[in-house]
Amino acid sequence: MKNRNFKYPLPSNQWIKKLIYWTDQNYANFAYLHGKDYGYPAGNFPHRLLGGNNLLEEEQVWSGNSAGAKVGVISYDFKNRIEELNSTNSPVLALPDLCFFEAEFDLVFDTNGISSNIPLESEFWQKIDQIDLNEKSQKSLQIKNQLSQYEYFTAFEEIKNQIRKGNTYELNFCQSFSAEFEHWNPILAYFELEKISPMSFSYLFKSGKKWIVSASPERYIKKVGARLIAQPIKGTVQRGESKQNDLQNKKKLFESEKEQAENLMITDLMRNDLAKIAETGSVKVDELFGVYALPKVFQMISTVSAQSTDKASFKNIIEATFPMGSMTGAPKIRTMEIIDSLENFKRGWFAGAFGVVETDGDFDFSVIIRSIIADLEVKKLYFGVGSAVTIDANPDQEYQECLLKAGAIIEVLCGK
Repeated sequence: MKNRNFKYPLPSNQWIKKLIYWTDQNYANFAYLHGKDYGYPAGNFPHRLLGGNNLLEEEQVWSGNSAGAKVGVISYDFKNRIEELNSTNSPVLALPDLCFFEAEFDLVFDTNGISSNIPLESEFWQKIDQIDLNEKSQKSLQIKNQLSQYEYFTAFEEIKNQIRKGNTYELNFCQSFSAEFEHWNPILAYFELEKISPMSFSYLFKSGKKWIVSASPERYIKKVGARLIAQPIKGTVQRGESKQNDLQNKKKLFESEKEQAENLMITDLMRNDLAKIAETGSVKVDELFGVYALPKVFQMISTVSAQSTDKASFKNIIEATFPMGSMTGAPKIRTMEIIDSLENFKRGWFAGAFGVVETDGDFDFSVIIRSIIADLEVKKLYFGVGSAVTIDANPDQEYQECLLKAGAIIEVLCGK
């Protein structure tokens, strides 16, 4: 994050919200990132606001040349460009495989104030002060689960059959929820979700009429210089109601052979993915089975790192590692084929990646989970949740884990 030569005092939270509304009014595309520090290895998303009017063509996304940071989304279905795969299910929303803009307006907030890539004159702050925060949004949306519990259990047993046949060892099976609306405010929804479930990779993304409201807890991949960092999450348990119960739940997750087995398989998968574009012998597991406390759950996170080769471009790195293994399973390609045959929706942006590519080539991407994806033009939104199925997985427990992951979003959308 270079070339930020203009400094200003840190505004109040209300002013930050006004800045977001101003950016929405003045730029066709914008992103507001506000990751929370939970001691996440390799850090969280910075507190940052970026806006731009020009969407990038695909070759511009992969090119190393840009005047500003490149911000955007890689759809889960981009996998079909990497491997000989298809996405035959019906989409909930029509979404592009790649959606990136170049930032013209770029603010970073820290304890010392705001740093900006452009000068912000007094007239600018006067305009911000005049923004009306009389926010209105439709409440109590009628959320429709696209998959019945019976259908979930039926698919679950078929996954077990595929495991017995040796076609997959672990498969992340997902279901989607959708809702229609007349007047829904994604900015207001973001702040409500952030209040209920603040996460290390929380962000708000807009491209035209399409939005993501995200409380993602998971990093897909980060590049700092030549160092690459991937952090698969596998293993979730609810926070306890008391301190003693909380510690018991944390211990239960850490000592679970099932959760460790799931995590290890995806960690090995990420090691293999990184090895495709890494210096020989540089791939290592920095931390295995790390258990981290988030507001509503404990998550088991492993950290894998590598040194990229000099010839590894942004596109090379994405093609070697995408999608995040935690959202597929292992072996990756065959498992993605089974996923498409058993799920009943096209994932689209869900289970893909969102991030920022800096002008020096460094980048940081999260996994698009615990996220609402909406189109204000067609007045529809959806979100997905899933869990890993292994040979010893229990369908009732996995179904309940999906509902746990959906809880904060349902609370925001239903006003409960």
